[in-house]
Parts: sequence; structure tokens; C-alpha cells
Amino acid sequence: MSLLTIGTLAFDSIETPHGKADMVIGGSCTYISHSASYFTNNINLSAIVGGDFPQEEIKALEDKGVNMEGLQIKSDGKTFFWAGKYHEDMNQRDTLVTDLNVLDDFDPQLPESYKSSEYVMLGNLTPDIQNSVLDQLDGSQKLVAMDTMNFWIDIALDSLKKAIARVDILTINDEEARMLTGEYSLVNAAAKIHKMGPKFLVIKKGEHGCLLFNEGNMFFAPAMPLAQVFDPTGAGDTFAGGFMGYLAKTDDISFDNMKKAIVYGSAMASFCVEEFSIDRLKTLDQDQIDKRFEAFRMLMAF
Repeated sequence: MSLLTIGTLAFDSIETPHGKADMVIGGSCTYISHSASYFTNNINLSAIVGGDFPQEEIKALEDKGVNMEGLQIKSDGKTFFWAGKYHEDMNQRDTLVTDLNVLDDFDPQLPESYKSSEYVMLGNLTPDIQNSVLDQLDGSQKLVAMDTMNFWIDIALDSLKKAIARVDILTINDEEARMLTGEYSLVNAAAKIHKMGPKFLVIKKGEHGCLLFNEGNMFFAPAMPLAQVFDPTGAGDTFAGGFMGYLAKTDDISFDNMKKAIVYGSAMASFCVEEFSIDRLKTLDQDQIDKRFEAFRMLMAF
């Protein structure tokens, strides 16, 4: 099954307690696509970059089965740039620089071949862009998911709620779930979000794992305990890529299969944080992924 992802290709400059990485490749679409490519080679990407974005990174995605027909390249512009610093508590970070550059004018126009994608992952963008993409889909989709963040809850709540009402899955972190609903209990927050429209809800809790909710059903998956986390940037998008990639591969959206997808997504995220940028995602093989999945299984078995 085909997977459509809308989001960003970007440059990041990152500082963590374990080192620095300047002007490395980032962006939600980058992480989602690299992660999903280990499960499906039928990925449609829509994003925008400037003329400074490396051609070899575009080719690397194409080599993994990513259709780049929806990539807009503004040769006279600069690619979206983000810089951040993480502290000893990797759940906390400071944003140092956000330069929208060409992203400020991003107006995705889906190619005809994209409009019937069976699975859709809307990366973290303005709710207006997410709604615009939803308007362009042909309605044949089996599953549509979206990500968002506290910034949009703050400044674009009405547009955000409109988008949330139109998707099957919302993925947010625990702080955002509380902010969106006014409920501290994540169980109560999930109940309120279900009333907004999504049948499924994924609440990410960073190093404490994630929760999956579906109309009374609940599943929890831990995060893999690691001796060292080099760079958590993109872990959430990598999770989304593994999660949606596995669902597209199996074409099964039952709650039981979503539990497996959650674990595969968590496994991919655990690889992502082991190195800066997408370096670890570029060097994986299926055997490593299967072994990490089994490690999660043993972690959860009793």
C-alpha cells in the first residue's frame, strides 16, 4: 500500500551533552520517509526545499523507493533551518534558531498519483496546510494520521480542531494532550480527543514510551532503555514513519495490528537516537530491526 507524507526537509544544528552537529539533514518528511522505507517502498513525499539542499540526499530517498514528484525546489531560496540545544534531561530542549525560509511560502499541490494514497501521514505543519492537503485527497484513504505541536494549539486552535476532526489518528505528546484538552489525566484527555473526531490516539511520552487509545481500548509500549542517547531530534517522526510504514505494509488497521505497529515505530525511534541526524537510519538492515523488535517483546513479556 502507498504511504503519503507531508512535512519538511530541513537543515538542523544540534547540541547535546554528547556533542554537536552543525547543518545536518533533518525535517519531518526526512525522518518519516527513511523510517517507513524499511517497511514499504511505495512512499509519496510532499515538501519544499531551497537550492541549497543536497541533491545526494534527494537521491538517497529516491533510492529507498520515495517518490519525489511532490517535492518543490526553489532554486533561489534557502531550506528551512532549525537549531536547538538539549540538556541532560533529553526531554527538555531550547530552540535557538528557527528560519522558515522557503517553508514560509509552502503551498503543497498534490500530484494526481498522490491523491489516492491509501495511508497518509501529515507531519507537523500549520493546520491550514494540513487542511489544504486533506481537501486534495480523493477520499479513498484507509487511514489518515496527523501530528501537531503546542505552538499550533496556542495560535491556531480553531484550524487545528478542524483538521483533527478529519483524521483517523492524532499523534501528540503528553504535554500537548493535556494542553489541548485541559485534562491532566491522559485517560480523560484521550476521551476528550476521541470526541473531537479521531478513532485512534497516540500519546508519546519520550523516554517513558507511548500510549495507544482506541474507543475504550488502551495499549502501552515502553521506550527501549539505552545506555546513551546522542540526539533525540526526529525520534517522534521516526516513530511515525515506522508506525505508518508497518501499517501500510500489512494493510491491517485492527487494534491488535496497531499494537505491533507501535512497537515497530518505537524500535525505529530507538535506533534514531543512537546517532546524530539520520545517520543511524541510513545504515540499518532488516535483521537489526527484527532483533530490536524482539528485544521490545522481551521487555514487555512477563
